[in-house]
Amino acid sequence: MFDVGFLELVIVAIISLLVLGPERLPVAARTVGKWVGRARRMTGQFTKEIDRQIELDELRAELKKQGESLDINEDVNKIHSTISEALARANAKEFEPLQRDEADKPFTPSETSATQASQENLSSQPK
Repeated sequence: MFDVGFLELVIVAIISLLVLGPERLPVAARTVGKWVGRARRMTGQFTKEIDRQIELDELRAELKKQGESLDINEDVNKIHSTISEALARANAKEFEPLQRDEADKPFTPSETSATQASQENLSSQPK
């Protein structure tokens, strides 16, 4: 920004000592220091805010780009066509169930298995 060397600072200090005098120079230096500090803080806050805005704009652009590339309708159409094809093949009887030897019968425990289960329950109970 400003290219101020050591020699320039010494010249400014000597001139300010001559103009202000030794009594008012410390007060003036303190005031100038406060102003410089405020200016630096304001500049830092300004640059932070600009950087934050740039990051937000980049994030918004990236999210918008990802949102445009994400096509849900296309995925739904693919799923719909896959299911339709599967249903069409099932209706065309391409897949037939396996033949069974016996018809489905309800489960009825036999007497021998019922007596064995009751004996096991009696033998496993603590005495």
